[in-house]
Amino acid sequence: MSIKIVAIIPAHNEEQTVANVIRVLKQSKEINEIIVVSDGSTDKTTEVSVQAGATVYSLKHQGGKGEALMYALKKTDADIIVFFDADLIGLNEESVSKLIKPVVSGEKVMNVGLRDRGRIGIAIARHMPLISGERALKREILEAIPDKYMNGFMIETALNYYCRSHGFSYGTIVLKGVTIRRKYQKVNLLTAMIQYVKMFIDVAKAMLIVRSARLFGKF
Repeated sequence: MSIKIVAIIPAHNEEQTVANVIRVLKQSKEINEIIVVSDGSTDKTTEVSVQAGATVYSLKHQGGKGEALMYALKKTDADIIVFFDADLIGLNEESVSKLIKPVVSGEKVMNVGLRDRGRIGIAIARHMPLISGERALKREILEAIPDKYMNGFMIETALNYYCRSHGFSYGTIVLKGVTIRRKYQKVNLLTAMIQYVKMFIDVAKAMLIVRSARLFGKF
């Protein structure tokens, strides 16, 4: 029986980059389906995603990354789910293939892509919480985690900790040449700084909630 693989892209106002991400994924020999969830976008994210050839679901209100991802999961029966951020720059077929293959082969249940930050940046990233939006994983891992832990930045933390606490094999690869369009390139510097601070707080909160839930047998 053939394995079906879907690429899911949550996108909020990413009209400048999402089409290029979709085009690379369409060239991939591994991916069978591409779903974009336009998460309350007010720009042309929906239109350019449709034109690029993805299946697009447009949500009226911004519910956040986790909600968008889980919405898309309900729209597909794929065996392997691959998440990609919509603001990637430099994504290529080789990186897509390297991200997916360890999960397809059964070597790992989840594989996380580290963006290219240079040798020192990558070395630091390996010791930081894995919150990368680029990851391939088996569907059953997602379905095993309660919905309340699958929102915001908690989704990445929940996936990491679920695999670790259950002894499942997961790992990382470096996505060479792949970066993102930074927040300060999308909004003014002050707004970007506020968003970064909020992100770090949300990640710390997510780690505390998930680990506490595991400690008390609720995860």
